[in-house]
Amino acid sequence: MHGFQDRVDAGRRLAARLVADPPPDAVVLGLPRGGVPVAAEVARALGAPLDVLVVRKVGVPWHEELAMGAVGEEGATVRNPDVVRDSGVDEHTLRAAERRERIEVERRAGLFRGGRAPASLAGRTALIVDDGIATGATVRAACAIARARGAARVVVAVPVGPPDALAALRGGADPDADEVICLEAPDGFMSVGMHYVDFRQTSDAEVVALLAEVR
Repeated sequence: MHGFQDRVDAGRRLAARLVADPPPDAVVLGLPRGGVPVAAEVARALGAPLDVLVVRKVGVPWHEELAMGAVGEEGATVRNPDVVRDSGVDEHTLRAAERRERIEVERRAGLFRGGRAPASLAGRTALIVDDGIATGATVRAACAIARARGAARVVVAVPVGPPDALAALRGGADPDADEVICLEAPDGFMSVGMHYVDFRQTSDAEVVALLAEVR
């Protein structure tokens, strides 16, 4: 099932796809931490600025990998009602989990930017890059943040994701993203990590180093 060697391989393959039809006036926004090595390859190939867009998954307390929703910068909040209902998590527990993750959002935003302001998105294309999509909650939160910051167009680009989550990002009268680019969308998706040979965790230090290098 492994489709990519590691995040660098995935980023280079995603970059090759994007270079063929580059989004206009793009700012590449990696979702920390795992999305940043992918985004760095895309930014290099496009000659575009690279920044982070900090979001955090809000996991079910006894199954952290299963997202009840996500929170991010600009006060962004996204919930997955089906997961909340099926897990039986009450509103008090959900709000407490969201508060905990907001603290981590603030910590990471300060660490990764080193006191710099976020890259200006006003009138530009926000090209949101992650290492993959599972439920789509974190990417939906990222799209909301990009729009709040004035992006003229929001494009999501990932190496892999499940067909239903990708369709949800594109669908409806008010879609989260104006365009979604995904290299692989297998029916038997299972998890993002299943599609990488090397899916070791990306560290904070690696994110800081990549941002400095590409900048």
